[in-house]
Amino acid sequence: MTWTLSSSFDDFRRHAEEFLAARPAESTVLLTVVHRLAERGLDVFGQRPPVFGWWRPTDGGPVEGAFLQTPPFGPRLSCTPAAAAELAVELASAGSEFTEVSGVGGGADAVRAFAAAWTAATGAGQSVRFNERLYRLGELTDPPRPPAGHHRPAAPADRELAIRWYEEFLVEAGVDLPNVPQAVDDRIATGGLRLWEDGGRPVALAGSSPVIAGMSRIGPVYTPTDQRGRGYASAVTAAASAHALAQGAAEVLLYTDLANPTSNSIYQQIGYRPVEDCLTLDFTTRGGNYA
Repeated sequence: MTWTLSSSFDDFRRHAEEFLAARPAESTVLLTVVHRLAERGLDVFGQRPPVFGWWRPTDGGPVEGAFLQTPPFGPRLSCTPAAAAELAVELASAGSEFTEVSGVGGGADAVRAFAAAWTAATGAGQSVRFNERLYRLGELTDPPRPPAGHHRPAAPADRELAIRWYEEFLVEAGVDLPNVPQAVDDRIATGGLRLWEDGGRPVALAGSSPVIAGMSRIGPVYTPTDQRGRGYASAVTAAASAHALAQGAAEVLLYTDLANPTSNSIYQQIGYRPVEDCLTLDFTTRGGNYA
């Protein structure tokens, strides 16, 4: 079993993209990051260069695992637990001259295996940042209690509102997103941002990513605090999901926080079904982040 570590985006795409495209649900984050890097350049997530890797169980065999890291974010895994543990040992041996590892994300089993090997090799501690569930849309259905109002695509005139709601969502969710205005502009330009209106004013928002390898992912989904509990989130999510399907997505995906029973319930009511549980962990030492 062997990992190849590389700083070459072209090499990563040549070796790993077929593997990622063959499992678009489990590789959804990697696919969207690869798309973003290709579209906006390797510095889109920060000034430090990305790190890539692909795993073959036998020399010369097919790629059956991959990861990428866009510092300051930790590695994102799409691989088996055994491959994840091997990767942790290899990165620990390479040291910070190759990359800094302050956390890891991906399927829960692979992340746990990586974390066990990483903490054993480095003495680092670990804490949970996100504990999520990945869902795939089955048959899209209307919310059981449709709210008043209607959906529409966000327009350039909605830009400032959408930026504010994105920023509020990111703070509430504890998520980092570089260049929020650019992300909003991209979604508006492609029709991938839907608003729910009630009484002539927007009350909720949902985005959908571009279709990549037949996959589109819903997010963010945001309702301001004073508008919650009225069914807007499920309705605008259904609208964003319908848009993704209309754009040709064979798989429409979304993540939910496992600590939020409301979101896990409402998305299932409109046709989403669980795929896998996912974790994002932070690594720490007595002196702070491992580097």
